[in-house]
Amino acid sequence: MRIGQPEPKRGNPRLLATLVALSLLLVTVYFREGDTGPLRTARRVTLAVSAPIAALGTAITSPVRSVGAFFDDLTVSRTRLAALEEQNAELRARLAELEEARQENERLRALVEFAEERKLAKLGARIIRRPISTWEGVIVIDRGSEDGVEPGMPVIAAQGLVGQVAEVTVGASTVRLLSDQQSGVAAMIQSSRATGIVRGSVSGELSLDFVARELTPQAGDVVLTSGLGGVYPKGLVVGDVVSVDDRRGELYPRIIVTSRVPIDRIEEVFVLVGSVTETDAGAVE
Repeated sequence: MRIGQPEPKRGNPRLLATLVALSLLLVTVYFREGDTGPLRTARRVTLAVSAPIAALGTAITSPVRSVGAFFDDLTVSRTRLAALEEQNAELRARLAELEEARQENERLRALVEFAEERKLAKLGARIIRRPISTWEGVIVIDRGSEDGVEPGMPVIAAQGLVGQVAEVTVGASTVRLLSDQQSGVAAMIQSSRATGIVRGSVSGELSLDFVARELTPQAGDVVLTSGLGGVYPKGLVVGDVVSVDDRRGELYPRIIVTSRVPIDRIEEVFVLVGSVTETDAGAVE
């Protein structure tokens, strides 16, 4: 036996028509009656009764809406804060780049002016390796044989003489510093013109040897390259006398010199290439 599907219930058209007619009648009466009419009076009573309930509902839901608004604002604030922090980081990075460029420009300008004042044929280079201990007296620069660098060429900074090229590869060179124990520079005292040899040591200390006793310098005197021997041009600053020990029992006074070049801080140097025009060493201060 087949059971049929129940038929869906259909709305009563008479009831719908009655409700529509009643609604039209109420609307017509509402707009035609005065302010004291029954429908308007009923509306005012309904509003008066429902107003406290609506106010209570608003009061109950207000904290919930406030919390929601707070979290919405918090999300916006955090997003804005993250954007500001990112922008601040970018600005700080840019500022650091500009400051580095400014300092590099100042260093290079001082170095160029130093070399051009002395009419030195020069090749700019960057230091790519420093001494790893006080016992190591060499640095490495980013210029080599492909740039025309050869062993024996002097290396200078804006503060004065750095050293001499010792070994050369295609793209880099090792520079023996003045402080290295194998270094020796023909030098002279600026004030007295007394000559001698500045030597390095194992400890990195510089000494000025073979200066005649009657020409013994004083602390603070400037030491320059003398140009003797043809290795270094005349008039480059080697350093300053810091102490003198004039012991009567020795043939020469013991003179200690300190270099003006801050090896641990300089970043750029010049390699002196080609011919060099001598300058008046007496003009150096």
